[in-house]
Amino acid sequence: MRIKPGQLNAELKKGLKPIYVITGDEPLQLGEMADTIRKAARLAGYDNREVITVDADFEWHQLAFIADAMSIFADKKVIDLRLPSGTPGIDGAKALIAYCERLQEDNLLLITAGKLASASLKTRWFEALDKRGIVIQVWPLDGQDLVNWLQQRLQQRGLSADTDGLRLLASRVEGNLLAAAQEIEKLYVLYGAGRLSLQQILAVVADNSRYDVFKLIDSVLSDKEDRIVKILLGLRGEGVAAPIVLWALTREARSLIKIKWAIAGGQSRDLVYKNNQVWDKRKQLISHVLNRLSDKELTGILVLGAKADRQIKGQQSGDAWETLREICLRFT
Repeated sequence: MRIKPGQLNAELKKGLKPIYVITGDEPLQLGEMADTIRKAARLAGYDNREVITVDADFEWHQLAFIADAMSIFADKKVIDLRLPSGTPGIDGAKALIAYCERLQEDNLLLITAGKLASASLKTRWFEALDKRGIVIQVWPLDGQDLVNWLQQRLQQRGLSADTDGLRLLASRVEGNLLAAAQEIEKLYVLYGAGRLSLQQILAVVADNSRYDVFKLIDSVLSDKEDRIVKILLGLRGEGVAAPIVLWALTREARSLIKIKWAIAGGQSRDLVYKNNQVWDKRKQLISHVLNRLSDKELTGILVLGAKADRQIKGQQSGDAWETLREICLRFT
């Protein structure tokens, strides 16, 4: 059964289906809907999870093996199948049809796939999945759909904006939902919950100084201590809010931890980079940082971030900007 992205929560409340397929080329929606399904599965007792990434070395007989294998405690299991190409090939088509023909009630199959070609929607393997589960196709948002999404996203953070503010935000992010989510997070960090004025949105979203924050991150990852100190002094002198700098630094640390864990879990580095929006120009830089910093060191950065957060809020003595400087140097 095919549903729209906005219908997922209502469908999950009716009960879990044995198969979910999320397909498209909009990464934020794709990832967040998969997270929602996994959370619902955990609440329903699916405590085990097997992640399968379909790459050049994958052999499709593994799907049947994992589906048939019982855990030592016979718990319910989520089979998390990643299909970046959007097509399973001949062997994959046979394996998916076979899986659908002998469903097991203790398994939930979650497939996240790249955008499917129109021809794929008429294949036997897709029709088998469609018949026995839920299929959600994700599309990039624009126009009023994007404005509506931004409004809902703001509301999730306890924020709101008038029509002009929403249109300004939509024009700045140009349909990039990852960028939009980051901008909304910055607005929340800076202003807290409440109604945003057009001037507040302009001050954050249209402020050219935000690019200096990104330059700071690049300098931090590139191990350029002199440049780090110079940019930090510039940001402070220009009146850039400390919470914005802290947000950027801790976000980068969390991202690096997530990438490290995924690679340690056996996923290919290229796929992990793709899933975390690490594009060609930054691959070498990120690889260098991953080799340089341990899990313990990255966790230590987040601990320092918590200290800076308390200092910013007046809950702990000390200069938050000095702690931000220490965080930057911990990266190096």
